[in-house]
Amino acid sequence: MIGRIWVMTGLLGLTLGADLARAQDVPGIEICTVEKTMERRTSCLQSNVDFLIKTISKLGRDQQQKLDAANRQIEALKASLVGLQSTVDELKAAQKKTDSAPTPAPAKDQPSKTPANAEPTKDGAK
Repeated sequence: MIGRIWVMTGLLGLTLGADLARAQDVPGIEICTVEKTMERRTSCLQSNVDFLIKTISKLGRDQQQKLDAANRQIEALKASLVGLQSTVDELKAAQKKTDSAPTPAPAKDQPSKTPANAEPTKDGAK
């Protein structure tokens, strides 16, 4: 039982130690004022500058990709709009043709459109 506790404690210590070692390699902004020698301070500042340059260039690439995608979408929407405008123009032209076409006059041979079971109106009746 005690052996298992020691093994678990040892594994826990190794796990925590590995996390701490990895955390030192994470790039980022460091506080360079704590360095005492000029060489170490210069190295720290240079690593900060490198980190910032990489971050800015990555963000620039990401934003350029977003702009390119938005421009492609705008061009697709413009093409769709042109297609819809031509469809509307065709529909308007077809509507004008049907509005301007003369309606055929009823022929004398055809019966009137009054129903057959309707009573004739009386003269003078309102």
